[in-house]
Amino acid sequence: MSIFLSVGRRKSSIAQIRLAGGGSGRISVNGKIIEEYFQFIPSHLESALQPLKLVGGESSFDITIKASGGGLSGQAQAVKLGIARALCTIVPENQQKLLRSLNLLTRDARKKERRKFGLKKARKASQFSKR
Repeated sequence: MSIFLSVGRRKSSIAQIRLAGGGSGRISVNGKIIEEYFQFIPSHLESALQPLKLVGGESSFDITIKASGGGLSGQAQAVKLGIARALCTIVPENQQKLLRSLNLLTRDARKKERRKFGLKKARKASQFSKR
């Protein structure tokens, strides 16, 4: 039973992935079952498990995940990137190309823009008055 480690990030979320080959398909996030952690929200579950479904390894790996920071959506996407990176070291090259072509191995660099002085938010200004 070999163990593969990887990290996925999105916005301010970080997910540390520990993927064990030859398992029974058990996936836990911060000590909870993945469905329970992502509150049975279908979009988060589909997003997080997309790389596993593409490779066809839903029942052949045990995955332990430590997720921190951000919200559930950012954490789900960080988990997706981490699982894809871990699978990239295991699967054959043609499946690696499939993961790369669907942009599952690319980190989404968008973050929250900082607030500027003189403005209310990052780009929101008060209404302009001529007089």
